[in-house]
Amino acid sequence: MKILRTLHTYYGLAVFALLFLIFFPLFLIPILFHKQFYLVGVLNRWWARFLFPMVFLPYKVECRLALDKNKQYIFCPNHFSYLDIPVMGLNPINAIFVGKNDMENIPIFGYMYRKLHITVDRSKLKSRMNTVLASLKALDDGKSLIVFPEGGIITKNPPHMTPFKDGAFRVAIEKQIAIVPVTIPSNWIILPDSNHMLLHRGLVTLIFHEPVETKGYTLDQVGELKSKVFNVIDHELKTYENR
Repeated sequence: MKILRTLHTYYGLAVFALLFLIFFPLFLIPILFHKQFYLVGVLNRWWARFLFPMVFLPYKVECRLALDKNKQYIFCPNHFSYLDIPVMGLNPINAIFVGKNDMENIPIFGYMYRKLHITVDRSKLKSRMNTVLASLKALDDGKSLIVFPEGGIITKNPPHMTPFKDGAFRVAIEKQIAIVPVTIPSNWIILPDSNHMLLHRGLVTLIFHEPVETKGYTLDQVGELKSKVFNVIDHELKTYENR
């Protein structure tokens, strides 16, 4: 069984890389022509729609309330697996990622990621401050954001989340942008974050909850907003775990 999972994992990586090379010339369009930034979400969506069937992972996307494609959102998913990043490509709303700068060192992919998304070195205060400023500017430019509010794959006990960081919520309040809690309940089982990251068969599930409006919130209420979003995702994770 482990041999089959190993083969499946390497096959999945090969498919991911092949699709990236196919899509890379198209990603150059929003890199060179910034006003075409919406293509980032479109291309990520098609990449993900090809990827999961090709690696024999069925997927289901559920929107608890229809999202308005003419509105901006900040999407806040739980983060237990490296599979969460391509899964968020299934987002029905075009958005860019705000995430750690680890992937910048990957040849070609790192160039694309750095040019199209917002990266942060969480060990440096200046980098964290610049990321907030870049996020505010991105919202001013009309973009939606995907932010993993735990700050990375930090929990040692999935599906239990670690406390959320403030960044996404401060930005949401400052710009009065709605936050969409997102639950990814099964990726930690399908691709565990362990010393032997091997793919397991399973249904990839992505749940977009009703947007949490921030109109009227002040920066003094960051903690209240964090708790509200945390509790929505935590409740869904517990419901899924108890099935």
